[in-house]
Amino acid sequence: MYAALGQWSFRRWKTVLGAWVIIIIAVVGSSIVVGPTFNGAFEIPESESRDGFEVLDEHFGGFGSGLPGSIVVRSERGVEDPAVMEAMEEIFTFVRSRHDGEGIEVVSPYEAGAVPQIALAGPEAGKIAFASVSIDVSIDQTTSGLIGREIESEAERVLEEAGLADEVQVEIGGQALGEFEPPATEFIGLAFAVIVLILAFGSVMAMGLPISVAVAGVGTGIGLINLLSNLIIMPDFSVQIGAMIGLGVGIDYALFIVTRYRNSLAAGYTPLESVGIAIDTAGRSVIFAGFTVVVSLLGMLLIGLAFVSGLGIGAAVTVAVTMIASVTLLPAMLGAVGERVELTRVRGLLAAALVALGLFAAGIGAGPIALIGFAAALAVLLIGLVAGPLKRVVPHRPEKPLRETVWYRWSRVIQARPWVALGAGSVALLVLAAPVLSLRMGFSDEGNFPEATSTRKAYDLLSEGFGPGFNGPFIVTATLAGPADAPVLQTLQAAIAATAGVASASPPQPSNFADPPASAAAIIQVVPTTSPQDLATEDLVRLLRDEVIPTAVAGSGLDVNVTGTVPTNMDFTTFLGARILLFFGVVLALSFLLLMAVFRSLLVPLKAVIMNMLGIAAAYGVVIAVFQWGWLGDLFGVEAAPIEPFIPMMMFAIVFGLSMDYEVFLLSRIKEEYERTGDAQNSVADGLASTARVITAAAAIMVVVFGSFVFEDNRIIKLFGIGLSMAVLLDASLVRMLLVPATMELLGDRNWWLPPWLDKLLPNLNVEGTIPASRTTDPTASDSLRGDPEPVST
Repeated sequence: MYAALGQWSFRRWKTVLGAWVIIIIAVVGSSIVVGPTFNGAFEIPESESRDGFEVLDEHFGGFGSGLPGSIVVRSERGVEDPAVMEAMEEIFTFVRSRHDGEGIEVVSPYEAGAVPQIALAGPEAGKIAFASVSIDVSIDQTTSGLIGREIESEAERVLEEAGLADEVQVEIGGQALGEFEPPATEFIGLAFAVIVLILAFGSVMAMGLPISVAVAGVGTGIGLINLLSNLIIMPDFSVQIGAMIGLGVGIDYALFIVTRYRNSLAAGYTPLESVGIAIDTAGRSVIFAGFTVVVSLLGMLLIGLAFVSGLGIGAAVTVAVTMIASVTLLPAMLGAVGERVELTRVRGLLAAALVALGLFAAGIGAGPIALIGFAAALAVLLIGLVAGPLKRVVPHRPEKPLRETVWYRWSRVIQARPWVALGAGSVALLVLAAPVLSLRMGFSDEGNFPEATSTRKAYDLLSEGFGPGFNGPFIVTATLAGPADAPVLQTLQAAIAATAGVASASPPQPSNFADPPASAAAIIQVVPTTSPQDLATEDLVRLLRDEVIPTAVAGSGLDVNVTGTVPTNMDFTTFLGARILLFFGVVLALSFLLLMAVFRSLLVPLKAVIMNMLGIAAAYGVVIAVFQWGWLGDLFGVEAAPIEPFIPMMMFAIVFGLSMDYEVFLLSRIKEEYERTGDAQNSVADGLASTARVITAAAAIMVVVFGSFVFEDNRIIKLFGIGLSMAVLLDASLVRMLLVPATMELLGDRNWWLPPWLDKLLPNLNVEGTIPASRTTDPTASDSLRGDPEPVST
């Protein structure tokens, strides 16, 4: 079936290419017309925070339940200067009138309120004020970001017309109103991929195929993510995560298939036979690996939260589309080029180098240089059609026999001292994984935004004028059983205000201002002394919930809840933390069963699961050291903060799935050799030697593709970039090239042992395919086919 699919696409390459062009245009065009509606708000699980918000909805018209934002103003002449007040009121009026009835509420600092909105103490007293902005949770993140930019633009206009542009500073605060820029750093990864693939293949045409397939798959996947964002809740960075993963796996999958195709051509098969072999062998591995990644990502649906499910679905869609492109679009492209996949001319090398330069320039934001590079590449190709020197064919370097390669010798060195290799690799991974013991899950605050953004400037101004805790106030809700409970509210407010770590606690605000004694509920707004992401702030929430409030309301009928951004984040983190083990267990168990069915072995899948977990834990450790401890924070442009609670499971789903790529590709070749020779030792060395160059090239590309996202401003994107790049690096080096040959040497024939009764129960999942007899007269051709040749270079 697999070979038939590849050969059908190969023979009807015009039809398949045309179909893909139509699909890409339809999906991307539809996503542009419809537009995305990303939503960064996450649903609140059953908790005290949710109970508090229900009280706000029922008795206070949803006060405080919207996404928070602010318009912060600072003026040396004082925010209550008549000219400043007039300009600011014009801005507030614009927001109210422009978004009347759209769920945007603005409370001016010049209106009387329970919480002062003008700094009253300290060196900034009277100089800093803010208007609170509440954004209805139904407004998606894309729209709210546009509203933020609109307010910022209007503020600049008003201040300019009033002649206050140099005297008054206005910043837009709140993550919901923050500007979100689409990334361009993936072009850096593509530029590196061009160079690595040329060095690995020695062919410009062979280089272009994996990149083309990856770009087609990612482009289609992003279009589908944009469309799906209108149907399900997805955060705005779902596109970046999808692009990051799609580019990595897309290039990997196509690289494996193209390598096998070229290998078959070298063994004397026709192009049609070669594409059938490639899809029936490497293609099977790609489908299995892709399916594993998709299942791992969709496992996030087990968490039961729309925010987390949206992330998993978005990434899974991109991987699935890329996998399908690898086994349909790629064979069609091979049908278009045929044996010319090996042909490289001088003009092609020069054009590829210029394209790589253009992609790199685009990734760092140097648009003019990127255009010059692309234009120069096109000029070289056109001139090369007539210029003799540019038409010259570049010769390939002769291939080395499989057992003369450096990777074969490396495997034999490791196999000669397996205990040393196993110990060294395990210790290195355990040392890197040590920071996991201090993992603190939580949400970073706006103080982690880049310093140049308006969001960060607004955060800093509020901290200077009102204290760091003002950026994350609590709301204490209380429902009364009857009028007799009203006096207890004063006792509650006094107890909260006297608690260490509380900067201020407002007087109780009744739900019925006209008749306070008849009120059914009241709220107290609490400002802590520490920032939202500070561990002391979380300790304060627990202290209020567990000790202060129960003591203050003991014997009364008050039902009290502590809610707000920080308490909600804590409850959300607790909810996810309680389900991580379930998620990990399901993914690990499913992966173990799939590998056991594929390789008909008990120890190989067990070893693979343990090693993959070691590699993932080491990657976690690096992420915690950088993003939680702040090590090398200046280098990466981040500050110490908790690790977002959805990141460990998201990283686990992605990394565990990706590690299956290399696991299946390497072990399937080792098993192929073992079944042919029955030699447990040489099958490991031959399998490693035949796949190591492809694995290391694929890993190098993926590391740079992921690592390039560290140049993004978004902290979460940076975190994913570093975490995934380190995970792939460790997996392809310490795990695949050190621990696998060492453990397989120690286990010997026991690697492939499976109890007979279990063998009968398991389905037979073949990822190795069937290789027909070689058509070449060279008696060593079969060995060449079984092992990927040394990559040729120019």
